Amino acid sequence: MSARNPGMKLDLEWISKVRVNTQAVLKRAQHIQGQQIPKKQWQAAWLLKAVTCIDLTTLAGDDTPSNVHRLCLKAIQPVRYDLLKKMDMHNKVATGFPAGQTPLETRLQEVRMAVAGGATEIDIVINRTLALTGQWEAMYDEICQFREACGDTHMKTILAIGELGTFTNVYKSSLVAMMAGSDFIKTSTGKEAVNATYPVAIVMVRAIRDYFLCTGHKVGFKPAGGIRTAQESLLWLTLIKEELGNDWLCPLLFRLGASSLLADIERQIYHHVTGQYAAYHDLPMV
Repeated sequence: MSARNPGMKLDLEWISKVRVNTQAVLKRAQHIQGQQIPKKQWQAAWLLKAVTCIDLTTLAGDDTPSNVHRLCLKAIQPVRYDLLKKMDMHNKVATGFPAGQTPLETRLQEVRMAVAGGATEIDIVINRTLALTGQWEAMYDEICQFREACGDTHMKTILAIGELGTFTNVYKSSLVAMMAGSDFIKTSTGKEAVNATYPVAIVMVRAIRDYFLCTGHKVGFKPAGGIRTAQESLLWLTLIKEELGNDWLCPLLFRLGASSLLADIERQIYHHVTGQYAAYHDLPMV
């Protein structure tokens, strides 16, 4: 685990001065999306890097114990061993809720129970009403209580960016979450209508960078929801490398929240090794 973010006293003056230039954000996002992605062995290397940053998740309402068991087995061996061996990477690759509207004490108790059950990371969701109405002190206090309930367990704070209205609200919510001691800030649960987008990501990682420059503490970033293709994963890695630098290109500080992404990455690696594309049934969950 990375070093904890101890947080800081709520700085309302800093928050009140925040103004996000929407056009500049959209232009930067367009530049990221227009980047040339690496080819051949360089692409394969970046895809393996992406695998190490995937939080392999399932949020299906009809999940069964066997589905979850298969997912866990896939997490242990995310890419077929024979493919990794041909790339001489068989000893190197490993990988590492939703509305936030239930009563605060109920949510805190859920956190305490999860920690007691052995959880090493906890995801919490902000109360979006507090962000939308500018109640930053109340939002800060709630997140601080979650941080306390987490104890030594790392805490990821989900902003549900699709429901925050403006980029300025996204930046302010990111700042408040980090000031309250969040170790990661995460775009969404994956269940909202709008999930991870490049413009919102730029706003959030700029807040992470500014917080680091102010405090010296590195906070992680996790885009989640709607990330499905290998090419998208390369663009996300590019965004992090350009905006935050190489230190953030590791699962301690960057995660891709995805369920179907791994299958496409494995297909691309299969193509790199064999020169042919595998059918999806050739690369099953286990």
